Amino acid sequence: MTFYIIVVVVMAAATIIEKYEGTSFVSSNIYGAWWFSLLWALLAAFGIFYFLKRRVRRLSTVVLHASFLFILLGALLTHLTSYQGSIHLRQGEPVDLCMDRHQLPFSLTLKQFNISYHEGTRAEADYESVFSIGQRSKVEGQRDEVEGQRDEGEEYRVSMNNIASYRGYRFYQSGFDPDMMGTYLAVNSDPWGIPITYTGYALLFLALVWMLFDPKGSYRQLLRKISLTVIILPLAANPAGAQKVLPRETADRFANLMVVYNDRVCPMETYALDFTKKLYGKRSYKDFTATQVLTGFIFYFDDWCNEPVIKVKGGELQERLHLPAYASVNQFFNQNGYVLGPYAGQYYQGVQEDFYKQAAKTDEKLMLIMELREGTPLKLFPYTQNATTTWYSPTDKLPETMDSEHQKYMREVFTLLNGEVQTGKWAKANAYLDKMQQYQQSFGGRSFPSPTKLKAERLYNRVPFATILFMVCLTFGFLSFIKWRYIRIASVVVLTTSFLALTLCLTLRWIIVDHVPMSNGYETMLVLAWFLQLLTFVAMRRFPIMLTFGLLMSGFFLLVSHISLMDPQMSHMMPVLQSPLLSLHVSIIMMAYALLSLTFICGLTGIIIRKQAKQLMLLSQVFLYPALTTLGIGIFLGAIWANISWGTYWSWDPKEVWALITFMIYAIPAHTQTLPALRRPQVFHVFMTLAFLTILMTYFGVNYFLGGMHSYA
Repeated sequence: MTFYIIVVVVMAAATIIEKYEGTSFVSSNIYGAWWFSLLWALLAAFGIFYFLKRRVRRLSTVVLHASFLFILLGALLTHLTSYQGSIHLRQGEPVDLCMDRHQLPFSLTLKQFNISYHEGTRAEADYESVFSIGQRSKVEGQRDEVEGQRDEGEEYRVSMNNIASYRGYRFYQSGFDPDMMGTYLAVNSDPWGIPITYTGYALLFLALVWMLFDPKGSYRQLLRKISLTVIILPLAANPAGAQKVLPRETADRFANLMVVYNDRVCPMETYALDFTKKLYGKRSYKDFTATQVLTGFIFYFDDWCNEPVIKVKGGELQERLHLPAYASVNQFFNQNGYVLGPYAGQYYQGVQEDFYKQAAKTDEKLMLIMELREGTPLKLFPYTQNATTTWYSPTDKLPETMDSEHQKYMREVFTLLNGEVQTGKWAKANAYLDKMQQYQQSFGGRSFPSPTKLKAERLYNRVPFATILFMVCLTFGFLSFIKWRYIRIASVVVLTTSFLALTLCLTLRWIIVDHVPMSNGYETMLVLAWFLQLLTFVAMRRFPIMLTFGLLMSGFFLLVSHISLMDPQMSHMMPVLQSPLLSLHVSIIMMAYALLSLTFICGLTGIIIRKQAKQLMLLSQVFLYPALTTLGIGIFLGAIWANISWGTYWSWDPKEVWALITFMIYAIPAHTQTLPALRRPQVFHVFMTLAFLTILMTYFGVNYFLGGMHSYA
């Protein structure tokens, strides 16, 4: 157990050291050091010794622990025998040396490099390198014969999540030159480590599932024991003033226009909602809709500069600059100029104190308004040339090849619209907006969203799903502690309604962005809440307390998604993330987190209500075993995806390390026969409550403190 704890502590410390000393430092001095490998070897050796001493013979248990030996052996072989590097190719030039001077037994010649974009935007959809493989040098004679059935002149194509293999070497798309005439490929050769490691993964997947269904296993015995257990808990706006705004009808027409925002074509309403929430922290201001706020700054800029629409966070910033909690644009300017300028500048130069960080955050809000004043974000006008559609704002530099009629329309229509708005001629203003919408539909081509997408996004924009659901779920979660039949019925109705609403929310996001909604922190919180509610439906008939736990925990995760730390914006996924394996990896991990969050609330309740501690311990263990199964499978599916996408199945990224730490910590209470102290309910509950900190660190600590490759998730 000592070595086990040491390994966990060393890994945790390494992630924090990496934050301050850098990745290369921990790679060389910790993860790549001989003593770190020795720690794992000693842990494996003592594990084998203890295993043999106890004479464990149950096959499912033997296979489970043997899988870890295979994984460790594969990792050791990868560390000792593999090669990882990169090669820079320029079009038409044969190259046989990697950037670290490693000699390849063949040469690569780049024929073409391509970038594909999402229609109508400059958001990258994929990168592709086309190259051929031939002789290493002219002196060596004939071209190397390609393995298998390939013709010697056949092209190889490498793109994101699509690798090329040749004679034990694998090539991955890594980067490209700005002039599009060169590419960077990651090069990996690991003929021994990968097969052994993958064998370990296969055994692990088999053993984890086997653990749940083995008739003589601990989990099946636990289910038989808990079937006799019954758990019973005891009773327990300001009105709009004279501010200038567009009438609701005109604002709604403006909201229906399309705009390129966040690298995708979407309704102007989406941009307006994000604009207003970033400034004010809410979806509306006074009695004005988000689109009325946005158009207020577009058409009545001077008037709206006096409106206290900018939320100022941070007491120190308010105190030192004498700012109210909600300030107007003009309050950030005085006789000396822009008040925030010097402080925001110091933050961008590296001063990390809270005051300067608050100044920079507020400065970002002011910059949103200034960019809008310049017209830069208003990319409203599509133009298709050579089968490629580009959207322009009225202030963009238009291509010389664009015909004069289109140029004139893009330059003048906003001026004409503004003239009608300023004189209050709303019928004519509405007519201009209708014609702009027709223009977009006529010239938007394939970049214009489908009717299904538009309906989905407009419905999604109208309902603040997370805001409503977190309040309802938390309220009825606490009410359900009261042992009253009608409250329970109401709680079941709320759970059902919440689950259906959350399903609709996720479905709408899926339709809008064309990928599974698990690409950022906001979406994964929604998915986690969805899994929790699904698990509650499955288990609440057998375990009535699950209704309370499910409502509370799903409400908590919905609350987390609601807070400003989470960004609800929808955007195209990074090309490397567009893999079915990633979706499977994230969804299984989210299921594990949902189950482990239930062990946390069981632990917390068991500590508070000691009379029910033993029954809650059994319930917590019911969740623990499938949680370990899904967490283990999810982690190592992620490793397989990483190997396909990045060229290495384990990079010691902080998210990977903390996921492994979480798995190792939660594996401890599954060994109560070895650790007698954990058979005591109170000790078990305290452990499970504290163990939840590893999940919080894995999800929030890495994303918002440590950083790393996974900090987008």
